[in-house]
Amino acid sequence: MGGRMATVALTKENFEEVVSGDGLTVLDFWASWCGPCRSFAPTFEKVSEATPDVVFAKVDTEAETDLAQAFSIQSIPTVMLVRDGVVVFSQPGALPEAALVDLIKQAQGLDMDEVRRKIANG
Repeated sequence: MGGRMATVALTKENFEEVVSGDGLTVLDFWASWCGPCRSFAPTFEKVSEATPDVVFAKVDTEAETDLAQAFSIQSIPTVMLVRDGVVVFSQPGALPEAALVDLIKQAQGLDMDEVRRKIANG
């Protein structure tokens, strides 16, 4: 196959296509004026390059206010993981590289049938 897709800029136009499919998507909600967002960006990029089987997407909360509101983003950066169309993790704050890598491994190891059962049962 060719080279892997770089980090995707997520907009409301491409959101469904990027996030609703099978597999894992790691989202970074950020803004250009946000210092912690700018310091987290290289970590996000580095982990994305080291994890080619996962989609990494960035949501500019200034440009994509609808998406930020839809996910009730209160502070940025916020890291969110969506697996098979289900949000399995969401937390504000920049993560250290090791924590992000570990989080991705945990999300990949989830039994999604079990996750869906828990959601269905409230």
